[in-house]
Amino acid sequence: MSDKARQVKVTSAAAEPAGRNNEPAGRNNEPASEGEAVSPNGTDARESAGSPQLVEMNEPQANGDGTAEAARAKESEQPADLPPAELTKEESLGEERDRLRKEIEEQLDRFQRAQAEFENIRKRLRREKEDAYEYASMDVIESLLPIVDDFQRALESPGLDPKFREGLDLISKRIFDVFSRAGLKPIEAGDGKFNPHLHHAVDKAPAENDEQDQQILEVYQPGYLFKDRLLRASIVKVAVKD
Repeated sequence: MSDKARQVKVTSAAAEPAGRNNEPAGRNNEPASEGEAVSPNGTDARESAGSPQLVEMNEPQANGDGTAEAARAKESEQPADLPPAELTKEESLGEERDRLRKEIEEQLDRFQRAQAEFENIRKRLRREKEDAYEYASMDVIESLLPIVDDFQRALESPGLDPKFREGLDLISKRIFDVFSRAGLKPIEAGDGKFNPHLHHAVDKAPAENDEQDQQILEVYQPGYLFKDRLLRASIVKVAVKD
């Protein structure tokens, strides 16, 4: 074999392996189809992303179980009785309800007291009005009592003409009749005992025995009642045991 033939054979043999070695490179160098990703090291993106995707799915589950256990442990560590600063919303509402209930009770008590006071004032004013109407003529009659006293003294004076006495007596009775219809009543002697609510003692004399003690001996001026009220006390002389 000539030198030229040997050189051609060697050249073809050397070039054949290079073609086979370049064949995979040709496949690797083929452009990726649309929608497929190629990783930087030449591997398929779906193959390279498969394993990390499984890790990401398993990690939240593990973290979730750990968070739930930590929350349960934290709740178990909390004290049963919370301080005032950590009162729950229901407890705060309960305190607010109790405060409002107490305030309502206080306002109701004030209202009832004010209502009772107003009712008492109304009753007192009505009673005062009725008394003013009923005893309106009391002061007038009291101012006219000295005239009645003058008639009584004139009738008791000695040496008075009988006809004149009769006229005075008639006038005195008519005046007293008018006063009686208005409510004037003379204070009766009764058992003759001194009554500090009806009599005014200006003189006294020694009592002879126990029965005579506090006995009215003489009436200097008669007393009168106007309806159920004392208009004028009787001025009397009383026996007093020493």
